[in-house]
Amino acid sequence: MASPYAGGVQSPSPAAAAQQQQQNHSLAFRVMRLSRPSLQPDPAALLRFDPRDVFLPEDALTGPDPSAAADFLHSILHPPDPTATVPGEFTFRDRFLLRDPADALALPGLLVLPQSFGAIYLGETFCSYISINNSSSFEARDVVIKAEIQTERQRILLLDTSKSPVESIRSGGRYDFIVEHDVKELGAHTLVCTALYNDGDGERKYLPQFFKFSVSNPLSVRTKVRTIKDITYLEACIENHTKSNLYMDQVDFEPAQQWKATRLEADEHPSAVKSEIGDLCKQPILIRAGGGIYNYLYQLRSSSDEAGQPKLELSSILGKFQITWRTNLGEPGRLQTQNIHSTPTASKDVDLRAVKVPPIIYAERPFMVNLCLTNQTDKTVGPFEVFLAPCMTGEERVVLVNGLQKLILPLVEAFESIKFDLSMVATQLGVQKISGITMYAVQEKKYYEPLPDIEIFVDAE
Repeated sequence: MASPYAGGVQSPSPAAAAQQQQQNHSLAFRVMRLSRPSLQPDPAALLRFDPRDVFLPEDALTGPDPSAAADFLHSILHPPDPTATVPGEFTFRDRFLLRDPADALALPGLLVLPQSFGAIYLGETFCSYISINNSSSFEARDVVIKAEIQTERQRILLLDTSKSPVESIRSGGRYDFIVEHDVKELGAHTLVCTALYNDGDGERKYLPQFFKFSVSNPLSVRTKVRTIKDITYLEACIENHTKSNLYMDQVDFEPAQQWKATRLEADEHPSAVKSEIGDLCKQPILIRAGGGIYNYLYQLRSSSDEAGQPKLELSSILGKFQITWRTNLGEPGRLQTQNIHSTPTASKDVDLRAVKVPPIIYAERPFMVNLCLTNQTDKTVGPFEVFLAPCMTGEERVVLVNGLQKLILPLVEAFESIKFDLSMVATQLGVQKISGITMYAVQEKKYYEPLPDIEIFVDAE
């Protein structure tokens, strides 16, 4: 329903204001914002109570004879003889009683129309009911009406009747229309309504009127990015800045071309029943008014990690969020965030990683560690030497190379990988670490960073 616009009319310049005051315009614009009503709680209903909570003890209705307690309560509230004096009786005794359990909600079932222009938020649809009235005693003819939104960056035309002017607006009559605009900018907005018409004397007159309003941000999205080995984790915290609850219909992260994203969610309670209907009728996520927050967690992997995919140079752009929501009575809103960036990391021309480690390892018995060397450049690299570097602290390593201490690897073509096995042996029991596996480029005479430590459990035979 409509709510009257609270602001006044402002002229674009003092000269135009003086000219407008000199003219006696027959027409005038009235602007009303179309917005949904709200539920208004009844303050008196907050004082109501259930008589069982006052006149009966806690265990009266759960005792051996609950019907006796109910009969006693009924005799107090409804005496058989209205003239009889009943202990505890008072005047208007039913005034504060809950006649129905739903009365405790304090909602009388009535909807209240907005009494002010209200707040307008980014992502909403601004809908306005505009009426141009003829308050003079003459008829206005050939009325050309225009309505547009002006922001700091652009002007958006909402209505233009230049090609089909309103033939006439009689004395005391009006012409009504509705305009809509998807709000996509923050800050000051101006709704400009203009009319070009012929008055009773046949004079062509121009009427401009300006209605200003401001657009605020309904929510904020704070992000944190963490990278662990080849996996990037993105945490997004959405905070509600409005005065009403927001029900999130959709919070989707659209990754950039070189990324694949998976949302990580907490495990559901075992009592939760999964069904097709439950998936279709999924409850929206509630973010409460005035600072409520909700966190989302996503796992990002490079799309080139799949077999057969060429290695791509990862960009710092991770992607962006598409967010849609509704308010208490279903008014929709939609926002798209800017691109989210990660901390740039230095790209490696070759990558060495462990693919497979035996699940059972016995002390002093050789085992194989399967490794993979990937060329991430567009040229051939190699050959390489793989060996176990000495410990920097001078301590003896618990897990050693079994056999030849250096493994020679051949040339690796562009964007290709080779897998190989490294024979190793553990000398002590318990939880141990395979550390110090290092690679050396023979032609470039370059040492690469050691492979990250791998934890293993060494058992006795």
